[in-house]
Amino acid sequence: MNYISHYESPLGTMLLSADEAGLTGAWFIGQKHFAYRLEGKREEKEIPVLAEAKRWLDIYFSGKEPNFSLPIHLKGSPFQEEVWGILKTIPYGSTMTYGEIGKILAARKGLDHMSAQAVGGAVGRNPISIIVPCHRVIGKDGSLTGYAGGIEKKRELLLLEGALKR
Repeated sequence: MNYISHYESPLGTMLLSADEAGLTGAWFIGQKHFAYRLEGKREEKEIPVLAEAKRWLDIYFSGKEPNFSLPIHLKGSPFQEEVWGILKTIPYGSTMTYGEIGKILAARKGLDHMSAQAVGGAVGRNPISIIVPCHRVIGKDGSLTGYAGGIEKKRELLLLEGALKR
């Protein structure tokens, strides 16, 4: 069963989803790939993991780094899940490039190269915005590219974390 709830963030309304294993989604309403992989029956119900996700987001949007983690249940292809796992390692207030993620993946697989475009495709389909911090991935020249929630939201999130200066 998928449980859903809404969260009013300073950047717009978000849809949160979870199942018995953990948080499965956090999307800005109307973003690209909205409700990606949210399949099957849904019930709007405030289960504990959704309440904890809202508490995490409240702390985050207050300008602080949340000091606890949430149970997360990512659902994607093995490649997507590997990319999303790397996203979870990008520290608060830091950024990483698509190419850097590609290099990590290539090294793990014993390859010379991993396509930054393939990485970008997986990053863009991250179903758990902010908590799995895809907004911390930038272009090799430092440009803010490819955020499913929109570049302006990406800019605001990075400003909030101090990873970008006004």
